[in-house]
Amino acid sequence: MTLWKYPLSGKTIQRSMIAALSATLLMTPLHAFAADETPQAAASPATLNVSLESSTSGTSAPAQVSQSQSSSLAVGEHRLISRKEIVQNWDDLDPDYTPEKAIEAVKALLSKEDFEALFPYRLGSEEWYKVAKGKEYYKADQKDYFSYDNLIHAVAEVSNLKIKIRTRQGTPSAQEIYRLDKDGRVETLVVRSADFHSASNRNKTIETVIIDGGTFLKEGFKKDRKRELAAFLANLSHETGGGWSTAPGGPLRWGLFWNENIAGRTGVNQDAFVDPASAELYPGTPDKRYYGRGPIMLSWNFNYGLFSSIIYGDKSVLLDNPEIVAADGKIGYMTAILFWMTPQNPKPSAHDVMVGRWKPSPLEKFRGLGDPGFGTTVMVLNGLEANLGEIEGSPVQRRAGHYRDITNRMGVDITGEKVDTLGMKPF
Repeated sequence: MTLWKYPLSGKTIQRSMIAALSATLLMTPLHAFAADETPQAAASPATLNVSLESSTSGTSAPAQVSQSQSSSLAVGEHRLISRKEIVQNWDDLDPDYTPEKAIEAVKALLSKEDFEALFPYRLGSEEWYKVAKGKEYYKADQKDYFSYDNLIHAVAEVSNLKIKIRTRQGTPSAQEIYRLDKDGRVETLVVRSADFHSASNRNKTIETVIIDGGTFLKEGFKKDRKRELAAFLANLSHETGGGWSTAPGGPLRWGLFWNENIAGRTGVNQDAFVDPASAELYPGTPDKRYYGRGPIMLSWNFNYGLFSSIIYGDKSVLLDNPEIVAADGKIGYMTAILFWMTPQNPKPSAHDVMVGRWKPSPLEKFRGLGDPGFGTTVMVLNGLEANLGEIEGSPVQRRAGHYRDITNRMGVDITGEKVDTLGMKPF
């Protein structure tokens, strides 16, 4: 669990941090595992608070701009912008970060054949059907949710997006978040906190961070790009895994088996997952439930609303139809990639860790977080797995096992890289 540096109770943090409109993304990963000889229900998920704060990802250090700069857009409103405005306000459009280049990047790093060999029991595959038939979770029309093609299409879609985060200096909760459709040159205001233009904040300097979705798998040496894709898939495989120690083919072949929180899907947990404090901005639709779905188990009304705004430019799409996240593999992958690329308060993005942009501070080094490798991405994603080695029963054993397996398939030598979290404390 992320440590929050402000004096709020844990319960308040988990349920209402975004309700305060600090643009926090609260994810509830599914730790799925299996025992005996059949895939079993997921364990109780760990909560991860993810905050879109001033950090860097695909850009230079946060830029300080005049406090008078503001937008006339209302939340959810779109506008076409000129080439000049893109250059001035969005750091231009880099031709290396287009959807076409993104597709090339995935294919150059991992072939479809190798992907399918790594995940033969992925949800909706031929092997999944053999295992699932007759089980309560079986669906006769289940598509190949985690398919290679869905991954490629998701990477391409995300590469067409830029996200801009504007924060009042000294007040992390005072933020605006914008979305840019690069191809259409359409800018949308996704979030504006209630206190962004308050009397106490309007004269404060604005720090701006721009995240280019096209930088996923496109920065650093080729080895670093392979390591990033491997780390991304390894972490998702753990969160969605269905294997057990004696599983056919070994436990690592069962990554990407689940895409819904089992208690939510089966109705054991009937909670709608609508946070009252954020319901005005992201109102839950009657009879809809926002339990964990997709590769990162997207949960709560405010997350569905915020990710809907970023992906579609319209918060109502996923609020009205949360089932899309579990039904459409491309959308599921998109939520995971956006999560991966997003810096978290007080943490860097997992992307920045893997490509070498993140430089640990003296405090982070003191906490054992000085190694920019796979182990640190585990701490970015789930601080509850701090100080764990690759021992039997440890969740880090499964994560690291997937990472070693995938990098081996890619032909990447990770000798010397710290892949566990021994000696690490949460950010």
